[in-house]
Amino acid sequence: MKSLSRRQFTQQSSKAIFGLASANPFMESFFKRTRIKIGQIGTAHPHAEEKMETLQRRSDIFKVAGIVENDKARKQTAQSKTSYQNLTWLTKEQLLNTPGLKAVLIETELDELVPTALRCIEQGLHVHVDKPPGKSLLALKQLFEEAGKKELAIQMGYMFRYHPAFQFCLNAVHEGWLGQIFEIDAVISKAINPKRRPELAKTYGGGMLLLGCHLIDIAIALCGMPEKVTSYRRQTFPEQDELFDNEVAIFEYPKTIATVKSSLIEVDGEERRQFVVCAEKGTIEIKPLEPPQLRMTLSDPVDNFPKGRQSVELPAMTGRYDEQLIDFAQMIWGEKESVFSWEHDLRVQETLLKASEMF
Repeated sequence: MKSLSRRQFTQQSSKAIFGLASANPFMESFFKRTRIKIGQIGTAHPHAEEKMETLQRRSDIFKVAGIVENDKARKQTAQSKTSYQNLTWLTKEQLLNTPGLKAVLIETELDELVPTALRCIEQGLHVHVDKPPGKSLLALKQLFEEAGKKELAIQMGYMFRYHPAFQFCLNAVHEGWLGQIFEIDAVISKAINPKRRPELAKTYGGGMLLLGCHLIDIAIALCGMPEKVTSYRRQTFPEQDELFDNEVAIFEYPKTIATVKSSLIEVDGEERRQFVVCAEKGTIEIKPLEPPQLRMTLSDPVDNFPKGRQSVELPAMTGRYDEQLIDFAQMIWGEKESVFSWEHDLRVQETLLKASEMF
C-alpha cells in the first residue's frame, strides 16, 4: 500500500467513495461495464434498508431485480418504507431463478445468513453477507470452500473496512508510520430500546456479537490472530432478561494488548465510540467513529505530517455503504479480489466467537 500525504489521501479516498471516473484505469472503464442485476434476501438485518437504498441510488452500477421477505409482518413493515418502494417482491426461488441475476445481498436474521448465502452460491451467484456471518466457524469455512470451487465472490458486511478514518489508520500502520503497536483501545456502544432486549439476548447473546464484531475486524487486520482471548460479560438486569449488555474482550499478542468494549445501555453511546491505536512512534485516535474525527500524534515527522498532535482531514462520505458496494461490483466484474481475504474473515469469526464465549 502506497503512503499517502494528507492531500493525496483525501483526493484518492474521495474518488473511491464517490465512484468518480478519474485517472484510475478501473474508474475510466467503470461506466462502460454492464450493470449488475442484483437482488436482496431478507429485511431483518439492521443494515438491510440502507443497503437497499444504496443499491437503488447507485443505479449506474446495479439493477435491482427484486427482494425476498418471507415473514409477513416484516414484509408489511418494509413495504411502508421509502427504500423499499417500487420493488418487485418475490419468493426466494423466483429471485434465484431470475434470468441474468448475478449477485444477492443476504440481509436475513443472523442464523439464516450463512445457509441463505450457501443456497445462492450453489445457484452460481456472488453474495454479500451481512455481519456477523452466523455463530459457526465450520459453516463459514464450508461457505468459502463452495464459493472457491465455483470462483464466486463473497463479501462480508463489516462496515468500517471502507471507512476513510479506518483506511487512513490501516495505511499508517502498514506503512510503518507508527512502529510497533503496543495497545488498541476500542469502544462501540449504544443504548438500545428496552423492548429489543429479549430478542437480542436470544439472537446475539450480547453486544460483542452485535456491535463489537466491527472493531474486532479492524483489530485483526492490524495485528492478526491473537494468542489468547479473554472475555468479561455482564448482565445488568439478570432478573429481567439474559442479555449480556456490558462486555469487554481482551486480545493478547506477544507485544500488544487490545481491548474491545461494547455496552448496550450507554446513553448516547454512539458519541463515545472510539478506536485508538497506540504505538512506539505515535498514536491514532478515531473518535467519534461516525461522523469520523481522526487525531494523530507523532514522535517525528512522517510523509507530510509534522511531529506532534494534529487533526487529519478526512474525505466526506456519500453514504455508509457506497464504497463497500462499489468494491463488491469490482469483485463481480473480475477487476479485483477482496482486500480482506477469506483467511482474514475466518480469523475474525473465530476471534469473535471466542470473545462472545461461543467457541
